[in-house]
Amino acid sequence: QYVESGGGLVRPGESLRLTCAVNGISLDYYAIGWFRQESPGKDRDGVSCISVNGGSIRYADSVKGRFTISRDKSKHMAWLQMDNLKPEDTGIYYCATAVQNPAGLCIMRKEIGPWGQGTQVTVSP
Repeated sequence: QYVESGGGLVRPGESLRLTCAVNGISLDYYAIGWFRQESPGKDRDGVSCISVNGGSIRYADSVKGRFTISRDKSKHMAWLQMDNLKPEDTGIYYCATAVQNPAGLCIMRKEIGPWGQGTQVTVSP
């Protein structure tokens, strides 16, 4: 249901743009989030989320000012623009629908569906 792409091997300071295609889920009703897994078997940590209408956007403290999340409901897609990448950004990146509370705020926690395969991001000198 979630197909991530756009990862790669880059040097510190460079940029990547990750793409998320969502199949079988209407994004008219769900927030979207990006999550990072440092290595297989470890927990996935929230990186960013965006609410259904885009009015709520959140970032992990470690990526604030460097990453930008966006979405297009009509295309069932979302993106994560990653600038000024650092070695600690290395990991497998996943997208998924995210929780949205009654106040309309997105929460960096997966809402529904199994995880996709993710896309590997490696930042190394």
